[in-house]
Amino acid sequence: MADDSGAAFEVGQTGLIVPIPEAEPILRGWRDRLDPSAEAGVPAHVTVLYPFLGASRLDARVDSALADLVGRHPAFDLRFATCGRFPDVLYLVPEPDEPLHRLTRSIVERWPEAPPYGGRFTETVPHLTVAQGRQEPVLDAIEADLAGTLPFTSHVTAVELMVYDGTRWRERASYPLGG
Repeated sequence: MADDSGAAFEVGQTGLIVPIPEAEPILRGWRDRLDPSAEAGVPAHVTVLYPFLGASRLDARVDSALADLVGRHPAFDLRFATCGRFPDVLYLVPEPDEPLHRLTRSIVERWPEAPPYGGRFTETVPHLTVAQGRQEPVLDAIEADLAGTLPFTSHVTAVELMVYDGTRWRERASYPLGG
């Protein structure tokens, strides 16, 4: 769950993601080498909210509220057909992105003290990070390599709560989307 700034993860940080298992065979080699979140145990994913509440704040009430809130959103499909860029970052663009925006908005409305990316950006862009911290020629080469593997589709059925323990990100809970 990269924050796309290269900053180190902190013990007790949490994040909410939608895993994209269909991306693993396509991106694993790139992500394992060029995405710090993959190295720290996060599967291929699109971030819903990072950082979320600190691990010390996670309790039965938060768990119940997340389950209820996420369950109000229907499952959805995402298609990944193109790459996008942030400075020094290559990512896959999820389409449509509105179901992801709705999830993020509803969670932030419930926990306004947890704005996306700590409030550093005025607009969030849903994305699946492939590589970060690399210069344009490297990202160009990766994008060219990926061209033959796109598009692919993923059926999103859950939001996962991940917690960083100082060494790895670990799944703490999975919240199913509604039917």
